[in-house]
Amino acid sequence: MSGVLIVSGTDTGIGKTVAAAGLAAALGAHYWKPIQAGTADGTDSADAQRLGVPTAHVLPEAYRLALPASPHLAAERESVMLDPARLALPSQRPLIVEGAGGLMVPIRREPPWLMIDQFAQWRAPVLLVARTGLGTINHSLLSIEALRSRGVTVAGLLFVGEAHTDNEAIVPLLGGVRSLGRLPVLDPLDAAGLADAMAQHVDLEGLRAVLG
Repeated sequence: MSGVLIVSGTDTGIGKTVAAAGLAAALGAHYWKPIQAGTADGTDSADAQRLGVPTAHVLPEAYRLALPASPHLAAERESVMLDPARLALPSQRPLIVEGAGGLMVPIRREPPWLMIDQFAQWRAPVLLVARTGLGTINHSLLSIEALRSRGVTVAGLLFVGEAHTDNEAIVPLLGGVRSLGRLPVLDPLDAAGLADAMAQHVDLEGLRAVLG
């Protein structure tokens, strides 16, 4: 689907929100987190604004749930049934969509519906955010294989973390996907620093081409 890029991760807490916010800000795109699970420490949408996405470009979540857990469990605790029909893509373009957790996170227990099933429903390419360190080869290759098994286009990999030359080379090689760069660890993490890192370390032109 032209104009839409999904950002997912090989795991939770991997830097996916930072990557999605940085891309939305750098590409002048809208940002959408369809399901927010966990609100006590703020929301990913609020973080996206703090990291440089204009308020008018941050779209409201379809669901906002209090418990920091898998969406299916957070919804069950609030007696909410997550309905895939409410997860239709907004009309705004270009659009960066941030998934919840990793690919196999359940949105609904019965009948089963996973984040990756929703990605396949959206028919948009996925940028996979992966850590650079130990474990990334296995996690990344399994994620690539899972996406392809459902016919989801893999736009590429974006690594996050300290440089690891071999991991950053072998995962794209074995996975048959391109690397779109590596975001370093940023301290402090703020809008100006993220914008600079995106410009220096990420293939923004390649991602513009993916968005169409």
